[in-house]
Amino acid sequence: MVKATKESPSFVPSMLWTLTYTLVNRHEQGSELYPSDDDELGNQSGNRSHEQEPQETRFIQVLRLILYLIIFAALAGKFLTGSYLWEYNGKWIRLRTYFPPTQQLFTEAALAKFDGTDPDKPIYLAIDGDVYDVTKGKAYQPGGPYSILTGVDGARAFGTGCFKTHRTHDLRGLSESEIQGVEHWKKFYENHRNYFKVGRVSHPPIDPSSPILEGCESGQGKNGAKKDTAERRAVVQDKKIHGEL
Repeated sequence: MVKATKESPSFVPSMLWTLTYTLVNRHEQGSELYPSDDDELGNQSGNRSHEQEPQETRFIQVLRLILYLIIFAALAGKFLTGSYLWEYNGKWIRLRTYFPPTQQLFTEAALAKFDGTDPDKPIYLAIDGDVYDVTKGKAYQPGGPYSILTGVDGARAFGTGCFKTHRTHDLRGLSESEIQGVEHWKKFYENHRNYFKVGRVSHPPIDPSSPILEGCESGQGKNGAKKDTAERRAVVQDKKIHGEL
């Protein structure tokens, strides 16, 4: 029995490659030494069957090789990380990624009905026009720290951290770092294993002459917003570990 040590990560890939190479060689040698019944029938049925058989055999060999690699990769992940999927927990392991729900187009009034106040309805939030179902997130339940962002497109708040006053999709006047904060959250929801996109929200045009929203509090400028965004990112990482988001 192999005992996992600090040297194991470098030893295991080499061992897996050796095993894979050996199995493939044995399979090819076995095919040459012991022809299958199909090979014999092909020789008897004419040149046409004889030409098709090698192609079919190679196809089966490729499939078996792929299967071997998948099995060995899964076993290596289990050995090294304790997970057959190498601790991957993203959207590609959920069925909704491959069979997404029918996408809907929401008005702002329709989206507001999915803010968690009705227990019979799912909880939705929107960011930069994209609407996501976040029902499984504890932080979005009524009374949760992010429940204020449900039922609305609060894209601006995701960049500035002004949850109470920036619950709007208006991104005018944001700094580059704040825009990056919005993009960070968009990717967060897009790639989350428990949240999934359900549609888009249609916003009325923004009046370009309307005033741009200021910071959250008097005395809180851009530096305060940047600091808040950085702090929230750190909190997000901690909550993701504990399954709160």
